[in-house]
Parts: sequence; structure tokens; C-alpha cells
Amino acid sequence: MLQKPRSRGRPSAQAERVREGGRGGDGRAPRGGVAEEAPSTSRGPGGSQEARCPSSQGGRRAEASPAVGPRSQKQLELKVAELVQFLLIKDQKKIPIKRTDILKHVVGDYKDIFPDLLKLAAQRLEYVFGYKLVELEPKSNSYILINTLEPVEEDAEVRGDQGTPTTGLLMIVLGLIFMKGNTIKETEVWDFLRRLGVYPTKKHLIFGDPKKLITEDFVRQRYLEYRRIPHTDPVDYEFQWGPRTNLETSKMKVLKFVAKVHNQDPKDWPAQYCEALADEEARARPETGGPAPSS
Repeated sequence: MLQKPRSRGRPSAQAERVREGGRGGDGRAPRGGVAEEAPSTSRGPGGSQEARCPSSQGGRRAEASPAVGPRSQKQLELKVAELVQFLLIKDQKKIPIKRTDILKHVVGDYKDIFPDLLKLAAQRLEYVFGYKLVELEPKSNSYILINTLEPVEEDAEVRGDQGTPTTGLLMIVLGLIFMKGNTIKETEVWDFLRRLGVYPTKKHLIFGDPKKLITEDFVRQRYLEYRRIPHTDPVDYEFQWGPRTNLETSKMKVLKFVAKVHNQDPKDWPAQYCEALADEEARARPETGGPAPSS
């Protein structure tokens, strides 16, 4: 499921202040991706902005951050999620979606930041759901969603999948696990996914039953390990990577996915980059028996 990726071009500059908290105040990472919470989990030196691994050059890219207006973080998140759901539903009829309909039924008094909202929604559609939002014709103000499930070689290692609609969700969960130190509570996963419009108790247009997909299907396929956390009240569970994930992808590929979603460099997360680099080096060593296990 993870071995034959599909192409994902780098998204255009995003309305990055939508992201809550920022990374040390730089506010560069866009919303709608996989690791908004990841920077706080970095195990690197406090305040470090550079990966300090052997033979690596830290280096951060400076990128412009268009302002999105004085709305609250929660308001912006909800509006992007609403726009994504509207586009997915309208696309079911395969009729071009008019900008006037989007403005009328979704955007409302957010018209002043409509371009930023549309960019964020387009990014989420591509990385989470596997659809690319394109304008039907230049200056037509009509849009369609293109199913981009066919893999293309040039972006193979970043996506790390076969191009199925559910793989975007799997990559997000794998990214959350890795960025949180290789273990994450189930409650934290759902707190994050709710911000993408994915709820454990609601049927989803693309994913069907998201809770069953994550806690049963991905677990049965051995992409995830799902365990009850002892002595928790209320009862909570935790996720880790399963053995199939370690065989079909790698920490570096997942980190590249996270970085690509945020239009950043993997080295922007020093602790995770060093861990992924060590994992790559371990995988490159000659095998003495079976496949080398990932730490």
C-alpha cells in the first residue's frame, strides 16, 4: 500500500499564519497538513533551528507568509474544513464548481481572504484526500477536482504509497506518530483529525468509518499497533508504527511527507531528522539475516 507513491507537486505559498502556535514564532508552516503539533515534540536542543547530525547542513529556507486577516485560529480552521467538505460534495456530481457558489454558500464574510482559504483547502484536498483542485479554464472561475491516484516516479519517495484514497489518512497518522516520538495517544490523533474535518463518530465522504479504518483496518493490515494504555481513566489507547510500515516505508520518507505538506525542509525538525538519518544508515548496512528491524 505504501510502496508505489503518487506524484505530489509542491503546494504554492500558503496562508501560514493559520497555523496555531507556529514554530518558535516564525509562522511558516501552513495549515491542513500533518504535523502542526510536531514541532513541540522535537527532542533536539531547545531553540535549535538546525539539524546537527554528522555530515548534514541545517539550513532553513526563508519564505513569505501572507496574512489571512484578524480571524481567530479556530474560525479559520473551521472555514477551511467547511470549504473542503463543500468541494468534495459538489464534485460528486462532476459538474464544475463555480467560484460564485463557493463565495455564496461557504466563504460569506471571509471574501477578503478567499485566495488564502482556497490555497489551504487545495493543499488539504491533495495531501489528505488525493484530489487536485484545478481551474477548468484560465479565468473561468470554475473548478473541478482531479483524482491524482496514478503514481509518478519523480515524487515516489515522498508520497510512499500506492495511491489509494485512504493512504493520505494513513500517512498523516504515521507522521503524527513519528513526530510525537514514535508513540501517540488515540485522543491526540482524533484531536488533530477533527481539525481536518475527520471525526471518529461521523461517517466520512471519502474514508467511510474513520475510526474503524484507523483502529481496525490499518491495525489488521499491520500498518499500526494499537494498545490500551494501562491505568488511564477514562480509558485511552496509543498508536505506534506496525511491522508492515517499517518494511514498506521509512522514517525519512514519512518526514519528507511531513516537510512537503508544510513546504519546509526535513532538517527544520532537527531531532526527527537525526533519527530518520540514523534509520537510513541502519537500513543501508549489509543484511546478515532477515530484513533489518526499524527502531
